[in-house]
Amino acid sequence: MGATANGSAAQPLKFLIYGRTGWIGGLLGKLCEAQKIDYVYGSGRLQNRASLEADIESAQPTHVFNAAGVTGRPNVDWCESHKVETIRTNVVGTLTLADVCREKGLVLINYATGCIFEYDAAHPLGSGIGFKEEDTPNFIGSFYSKTKAMVEELLKNYENVCTLRVRMPISSDLSNPRNFITKIARYEKVVNIPNSMTILDELLPISIEMAKRNLTGIWNFTNPGVVSHNEILEMYREYIDPNFTWTNFTLEEQAKVIIAPRSNNELDATKLKEEFPELLSIKDSLIEHVFKPNRKTPVA
Repeated sequence: MGATANGSAAQPLKFLIYGRTGWIGGLLGKLCEAQKIDYVYGSGRLQNRASLEADIESAQPTHVFNAAGVTGRPNVDWCESHKVETIRTNVVGTLTLADVCREKGLVLINYATGCIFEYDAAHPLGSGIGFKEEDTPNFIGSFYSKTKAMVEELLKNYENVCTLRVRMPISSDLSNPRNFITKIARYEKVVNIPNSMTILDELLPISIEMAKRNLTGIWNFTNPGVVSHNEILEMYREYIDPNFTWTNFTLEEQAKVIIAPRSNNELDATKLKEEFPELLSIKDSLIEHVFKPNRKTPVA
């Protein structure tokens, strides 16, 4: 898996991807096709070690990508009443895949979550002080986040794993119900809190490049900076629907209609930005990758 002097892969890339039916897994396949990278989707269950070994034996990949996991339908509240199912995939499954990949000498790109932190005294809302890769998770308000924090801690011991902390993912496909913009545009009421977010159109190609560079360890996988719910909906009104309106409510009011609390935080994206200097700030990326391509309002 070494690289030649000019940085191109010494052997043809072959990706084994888990999460075929998921949003990120589906987008990864499309990116591989566009970049003419050979890939195959894994058919094994993550918690079934023998099935993963069979996938690797059959595919002979250079890299493995894990975009499989339980986030819950329609949202993470599902995990509160399906704890064993959540553990089976998010904990047992992810660790089994990491362990099999390590045994086979393969780098695993693992799409994880940054929803394991919340603003605190050392990282106050609006301060611009984000949580770094080495910071210990401080948010366990939801069972989903609790399992993800556990797994991240254990995966630190696997030198073959690249953990990507994704947050509130957004893509240019505004019809996708998983898209953070689509979610909040359909909500009756929204909170208004600045957060770090992940623009998939920009960051998923970067994750493929990270695999090519065999990067490992934990990475805050968000665009630099923060953006609030209202700022996104203002962009939506400007670019998509000039008649769009919305209503805000407080965290206290939100708590009455959700089962598990939600994570709000800023992640420090310095490490990613240093590796990929072309990375756009969250607001610039939103305009460039999401709103400009979807523009429905006349250009002023």
